[in-house]
Amino acid sequence: MKESEKLEFKKSTSELKEGIISIVSILNKHNNGKIIFGIKNNGEVVGQDVNEKTLRDISQKITLNIEPKIFPKVYEEIISDKKCVVIEFNGIDVPYYAYGRAYKRVADEDKLVSARELEKLILEKNKDKMSWGKEICEGASFEDIDIERLKWFLKESGKSYNDIGESLKKLNLMSGKKLLNAAVILFGKNPKDFFRNSKLRCAVFATERTGSTIDMQEFEGNLFYLIEESLKYFLKNIHIGMRIEGLKRIDIPEINEEAFREVVINAFCHRDYWNDDNVHLAIFKNRVEVRSPGLLYGDLTIDRIRKEQVSERRNELIANLFHEVHFVEKWGNGIGKILRLEPTVEFKELGRKFYTIFKRRKVGEIIQKTVEKTVEKTVEKTVEKIIDAIKKDPKVTQKDLENLTGLSRRGIEWNIAKLKEKGLIKRVGPDKGGHWEICVNSSEFTDGGSGCRGNTLLRSVVASVEENYE
Repeated sequence: MKESEKLEFKKSTSELKEGIISIVSILNKHNNGKIIFGIKNNGEVVGQDVNEKTLRDISQKITLNIEPKIFPKVYEEIISDKKCVVIEFNGIDVPYYAYGRAYKRVADEDKLVSARELEKLILEKNKDKMSWGKEICEGASFEDIDIERLKWFLKESGKSYNDIGESLKKLNLMSGKKLLNAAVILFGKNPKDFFRNSKLRCAVFATERTGSTIDMQEFEGNLFYLIEESLKYFLKNIHIGMRIEGLKRIDIPEINEEAFREVVINAFCHRDYWNDDNVHLAIFKNRVEVRSPGLLYGDLTIDRIRKEQVSERRNELIANLFHEVHFVEKWGNGIGKILRLEPTVEFKELGRKFYTIFKRRKVGEIIQKTVEKTVEKTVEKTVEKIIDAIKKDPKVTQKDLENLTGLSRRGIEWNIAKLKEKGLIKRVGPDKGGHWEICVNSSEFTDGGSGCRGNTLLRSVVASVEENYE
């Protein structure tokens, strides 16, 4: 016999107090379990004196010392020819307390529940009752709804607009004839008339600390407006590099724009709206911070979200509506996307807020990155033009290639040499009167051929040419 998270052994009823603590710790973890008196920790059965009074006393002490009350099954059982006392118990009204303190089972040990874990247990127990978005927004009426914003949402989510009442009902944003909090925070003209925390606070600081402020602004409005303004403020106050593609200038922010947008959406989607604080965007000399009221929800930890990339929704209704317009992924892919686009991003919990921190890059690093990207694109297009020209006319001349690509004679010679070296093309016959041949199937160079041999070779050539590109 072996102890587990749901089974505990006690040598005798002299350890009843410890047994009561074990009952509570098991209930708080699994909602049911069993304790046996008369067995040592190692599984050796030693037996226990048992009579009616013993069973009655155990039952009474459990009732007196556990809150909320439970009513376990206490009985005598013969194990290995020896009398033992068995207690079977269950309960779903967590958190349970033994002698005024909460415990939770970890392997076969009883651990005191921290204040943070206790808060999570209480929130989990009452999450349906405490759903902020599903509460009725007292005093709100259709006059408080921005119809144009609502129409935009319906169009983006592929739904039709009939009238304001039917549209909001369709989105589950009404209880009877009354608006829910989620309706006002998402589509309200002035949500601040009802919620003090419907704001975005932004600031730029001159150093790595908050002492010297360059700019500070507050934005008030519905969630879609606040998300739009946060992105504008972010792009206005960070470094932007650029690259040229054809006649177009492509801006490259020092911090990936998609990753930042994902973080801001998460901040408004998963924040604690019972908390009167606001979402903050703080731009420092060396970093950008997005601070969202409320710690991680449910059983989430920073380690779990980084390694397992899982999510739990504090505001299910708001999250579902964000998903309707592709603001958030249904299965919580957002963390994976952020980590992929900005691998150095940091997450932390401080006080009652969740922080996402992006490291800023120096101007020189942005310039270097944009130059490298521009070179890569230029080289790739040049190589593709040469191969495409040979496909169309195997007798194409070097002068033709110079005119086609805009490269010098030396530049064409260099590219041709690299293509031959990698086995992509070969020359058949003399320089005059001969022709070029493509050494791999031409279909392998189509746009849909990512991963094919031709595409792999092409990228290899690009990498080689980049090293000596003029």
